[in-house]
Amino acid sequence: MRMQSWGISDKGLKRAGNQDSFLIDDRLGVFIVADGVGGHFGGEVASALAVETVREVVSHPKAAEFKPKEVLAQAYEEASHRIFDRAAQEPKLNGMGTTMVVSYVRENKIYIANVGDSRCYLYRKPFIWQLTEDHSLVNEQIRLGMMSEEQARKTIGKNVITRSVGFERDVFPDLLEREISSGDVYLFCSDGLSGMVTDSDMCSIFNQHPAEKIAPLMIQKALDHGGDDNVTVLVLYFQDV
Repeated sequence: MRMQSWGISDKGLKRAGNQDSFLIDDRLGVFIVADGVGGHFGGEVASALAVETVREVVSHPKAAEFKPKEVLAQAYEEASHRIFDRAAQEPKLNGMGTTMVVSYVRENKIYIANVGDSRCYLYRKPFIWQLTEDHSLVNEQIRLGMMSEEQARKTIGKNVITRSVGFERDVFPDLLEREISSGDVYLFCSDGLSGMVTDSDMCSIFNQHPAEKIAPLMIQKALDHGGDDNVTVLVLYFQDV
């Protein structure tokens, strides 16, 4: 199976800096989007440290001896410890943390881990599915039937997350695995995309354009809709050789 990847990040139209971090490492089969929280400087530090830590854990020579889900769980644990401990050492970083969605490709399977409200979508023509579940206050209210998805889009404070990497020392990611099929396109994004662009609009972009065009078009759509936040998009495309 041939894998191709593309990624792009933009600070948006209303933020002075970019607290998002992302990683594309085709050799390791690791792809990450992280969205930092906890103040301008703290958010940047947290997301960058999380991405760096995951790459370090997955690239360790002994990682191949463990099951992929175990490797991802360890990566999140180590990242959370490092962020939490760094914040304890530097008062100006107090309270920092980060969302993080990670994919880890091994053989013909993709393993996905998530904490926070950065997302993973799967596109199989002509449909799109959100694979991850947001750890957010709004999503909890939707699950309890207290709010519709349409109401959620108009809610103030919709970006309040209930779980992040590093805000507390220990964190437990959601983990899933999928068989990879030819034609699968996976999209990973920060809430700068999902908070500005509907799933329906994303699906239209997928249906009208090839995989290599998706990331910049998604970024542009988020900017066209206001660009309220930093926005990062990463795309993986699988096809038979």
